[in-house]
Amino acid sequence: MVLKRLIIEMGMGVDQHGQEPTVAAARAVRNAIAHNALPGVWEVAGLSHPNEMIVEVQVAVPYPEQVRSEEVLAVLPFGRKSLKVEFGGMVVPGRAIPELNDKNDEMLVAIASVTVLVETNQ
Repeated sequence: MVLKRLIIEMGMGVDQHGQEPTVAAARAVRNAIAHNALPGVWEVAGLSHPNEMIVEVQVAVPYPEQVRSEEVLAVLPFGRKSLKVEFGGMVVPGRAIPELNDKNDEMLVAIASVTVLVETNQ
């Protein structure tokens, strides 16, 4: 079998309060897939169920070692999912608000790419 890319989407996510890289990463993935429909999965690739597609996610975020992978991948409704987390994104100075459980003034920005692949015989 040969893997072929069907679509690549990019997104950005921010956690303004709470300083949670997982939140920023999950929002970036959600943003990447927010306005997609994939009829090509059935009409072109011939899959019988969306869980047959392979979904590879790459996220760049501050403090990547703190990202809870299963929470980020839970944003994706279907597919055989994988996640690669790396250092990147941005830390932007904001304003800590105690009522919002801020630990400091940081706002975390993550970027994500979501690639959908299908297996073919060619």
